[in-house]
Amino acid sequence: MRSLATGSAFDGHSLKPECSASISDALPVACTRLAWWRRSQGNLRCMADRTESSIVIAAAPGAVLDVIADFERYPEWAGEVRKVAVISEDGDGWADQVEFTLSAGAIKDTYVLEYDWDVAEDGTGVISWTLVSAQVLKAMNGSYTLEADGTGTALTYRLSVDVKIPMLGILKRKAEKVIIDTALRDLKKHVEA
Repeated sequence: MRSLATGSAFDGHSLKPECSASISDALPVACTRLAWWRRSQGNLRCMADRTESSIVIAAAPGAVLDVIADFERYPEWAGEVRKVAVISEDGDGWADQVEFTLSAGAIKDTYVLEYDWDVAEDGTGVISWTLVSAQVLKAMNGSYTLEADGTGTALTYRLSVDVKIPMLGILKRKAEKVIIDTALRDLKKHVEA
């Protein structure tokens, strides 16, 4: 990727000033196009620091999706989740906003996530979320990607967490790793039981 000053292109959208416009005239256009590009790439692709892990679950994607979407039962199988309440749902019954009380290592908080469900009828697809509000967390963006894998499901969990209190990046990544590993292990155990 070339710098903005040299007129790079993002997915065919040039940031180069048109005609003989000055750089100060082109800056608002470049910033608008950069913002468009970032939105088009999704929250996770723009995050430099994130943690990712995958697992194969011996169940169809639809069965895994059913467990992921049943938020109120998370405290029964997700060790770090203490309490969950669905705040709002869309017309199809998918949760739009969910409040969690979490206790995961260095991260203890009550927070609200907003969900986006880009899934097919067979359960494959992506469930992503962004932080709406929290006490300790500044950001918590993530996704589950479900893909058919023979008779099972390949599940990839991506997560980026930031907290309001100063914390070394390595500690944040460690907290993310604990959250992801615990969630995948507990989800696999629950679905396969």
